Amino acid sequence: MRRVFLLRYKVKPGHAADNERLVRAVFDEIHRARPEGIRYSTFLLDDGLTFINIVATETSSGLAPLGQLQAYRQIQQGKYDRFDEPPQVTELHELGTYRVFES
Repeated sequence: MRRVFLLRYKVKPGHAADNERLVRAVFDEIHRARPEGIRYSTFLLDDGLTFINIVATETSSGLAPLGQLQAYRQIQQGKYDRFDEPPQVTELHELGTYRVFES
């Protein structure tokens, strides 16, 4: 079963570059590790402070592959010092998709 979530958070002014560096480190590791059962995207809004993650997981174990990555664990450390607004997580219920989660 695929579960899809939208995560939105805003960092404090002066923390966007550091957060972006941490995000890019997650993607560097994800591309090297190539974990199964996850599709992951991060976007930065025009304000330069608001980050949007879309994550789809589909694992038989129910474990989130992202949490097994060192870079992801690192981005979690100190996140509340960087965040200006608490993260908002919303589960998305897919009605239809066209080529969004394809390789």
